[in-house]
Amino acid sequence: MFTGIVEQTGLLRSIRPQPGGKRIEIDLGPLAQGVKLGDSIAVSGVCLTASALSGAVAAFDVSAETLARSTLGRLQTGAAVNLERAMPADGRFGGHFVQGHIDGLGRIAAIRRQAAFAEFRIEAPAALLARMVEKGSVALDGISLTIASLDAAALTIAVIPATLAQTTWKDSRPGDAVNIETDILAKILLRQLKTLAGRDAALTLDKLQQMGFESP
Repeated sequence: MFTGIVEQTGLLRSIRPQPGGKRIEIDLGPLAQGVKLGDSIAVSGVCLTASALSGAVAAFDVSAETLARSTLGRLQTGAAVNLERAMPADGRFGGHFVQGHIDGLGRIAAIRRQAAFAEFRIEAPAALLARMVEKGSVALDGISLTIASLDAAALTIAVIPATLAQTTWKDSRPGDAVNIETDILAKILLRQLKTLAGRDAALTLDKLQQMGFESP
């Protein structure tokens, strides 16, 4: 489990094909201190397991499914990635519940700079946008962010200077792909509501009212 509070960025040192996927090596820098074989680390939002360690460089085996679903399959040697170690059981939440399981990809449609702040508009598939709510949480490239606004095609988020400085987003440009993990609570709730409504039934406001939910 992660919180979406990026600790630092690392550099991709190598990426090599292997049967069933690829092995990537990342220079963890100071974050490598205390990292052990088998530890979980979120790499730009993707939960990966350290399978080999050599000094500050950690190796991770990435499956074909993860490569296809995330930006990891598009990275080139030298690329920067966001890093967060798994939260200890006695740790504090600074962001929200983040699993490191990417739901799909979005695309930066526009960036509006506001002094040291920045507003990002992220286009995303309709199925992912349906799991989001205004002022709710979302993890983008492993960063816990609050959804400022939402429409049928995209979400907008405001990024503070500290987050820009600490993450790869300081160098982001329109057109860049983004890893999206929607809030686990929203996913569970949506699934339960669909189950209650019936697998073949449309989940409408009338249906929810019939099930006992009150309209806003």
